[in-house]
Amino acid sequence: MSDIKGEQSSQLANIGCAGGHEYGIELALEQARKAYSKGEVPVGAVILKDGVVIGQGHNLKETLKDPTAHAEILAIREAARHEAGWRILDATMYVTVEPCPMCAGAIVMARIPRLVIGTKDPRTGACGSLWNIVCDKRLNHRVEVITGIKEHECRKLLEEFFFELRQKDT
Repeated sequence: MSDIKGEQSSQLANIGCAGGHEYGIELALEQARKAYSKGEVPVGAVILKDGVVIGQGHNLKETLKDPTAHAEILAIREAARHEAGWRILDATMYVTVEPCPMCAGAIVMARIPRLVIGTKDPRTGACGSLWNIVCDKRLNHRVEVITGIKEHECRKLLEEFFFELRQKDT
């Protein structure tokens, strides 16, 4: 977890000593649980800047009938409103599950500098599993990625959701 660089390192390190990345992922898990309770795939995202939540979201694809209503996109939209601009600088996005290509692209376009991922997604993950959009040197912005924070809890929530879904189908 010593991936923190720059002037904010002391502030983030202090948060880190108190469980900063774990805290951020726990907030994202709260969002994922909201999605679960609505019958949505339980993915949550939170964006923190200076220890303050500036954007958060959970999957709402089914609820809104919108293929772009992913947790990350909704959190980015809220953070952009908070920042009064499209650049979300000096912030960290926490997600329960590795972002898909659409969300990874949005993270790059929003210039979010740091991404903390709970669990990887070997089927559609675009931050190291299948692709690595957020670290592609051909793009003009790259994202620092930290993985495996509260991995078990994030994966377990997904497994429970899909187990229940399969039980309903039988």
